[in-house]
This record gives sequence, C-alpha cells and structure tokens, in this order.
Amino acid sequence: MEAKRGSRHILLNGLAMVLAGLTWGIFIVNTPYPRLALVAHIQFIQSGMLFTLLAVLLIKLDHAVGARSLQVIIAAVWLNWLLLFSDVANAWWGTSQMLPIAGGQAGATGAAAWQEALMKVTHIGPSIVLLIAWALLFLGFVRHRKE
Repeated sequence: MEAKRGSRHILLNGLAMVLAGLTWGIFIVNTPYPRLALVAHIQFIQSGMLFTLLAVLLIKLDHAVGARSLQVIIAAVWLNWLLLFSDVANAWWGTSQMLPIAGGQAGATGAAAWQEALMKVTHIGPSIVLLIAWALLFLGFVRHRKE
C-alpha cells in the first residue's frame, strides 16, 4: 500500500473514532456502569486524535516509513476498534480485571470469565501492536532525518 493512500485510511479511521466517541458520549448515563462508559468515550476520542495526528505526520512530513511498517500501523488502527468496542461492552458487563482502577471506581465487581478474557485479549493484543506501530513510525522519521 502506498503511503499516501495508507495515511488517508488512517486519517479517516481516526476521524471516525472521534465521531464515534462524541456520539457514544450521549449514551454514557444510560449504562449500568457509567464510569466504564466514560472510559470508552475517552478512549474513542484519545485514539481518534492519536491516529489523526499519526496520519497528518505521515501526510505532511518527509519520512522513511516503509510499506510493511504502514501495514503494521493500519493493523493497529483496526485492532484498536476491537479495543474500543470492548470498552463499550464493558459499560454493561462491569469487568474488573483488565481495568481495575476504573472498574473499582465504577463499582464493578467482575463479570463472566469469558467477558473478562475478552477484555484482556482486546486490550493486550492491540496495545502491543500499537506500541510496535508507533516505534516503527518513530524509526521511519529518525531514519529519514539521518539521510
């Protein structure tokens, strides 16, 4: 995938995340665990802004981010959607293992084992891929600077 097309894909997903977060904000008070719904709202906005910034950097600045690195970054974007929607579901489930501070503040006492496991999978995997993607982005800018 060429950098400009991939960057546009990332940008559109980032903007969509912000829009989804703003929309989700309307429903926070209607959930069993509004504090966890607020976590989802903040995550949508924060992730959307992060990916929007990432896309703008790729579009506007010279870099040496390769096609494979761009594929990893796009994978991080898609995996992040899973994380965000699991946070939305958590506003009804009230899991407490993956987000113990937020869960504790929300009064969540835990959920079914499969819900707790799903929260772990949808948070750990995307977080690792996002960390790798951001490192590849950083290296792409550092390599370009050296050239």
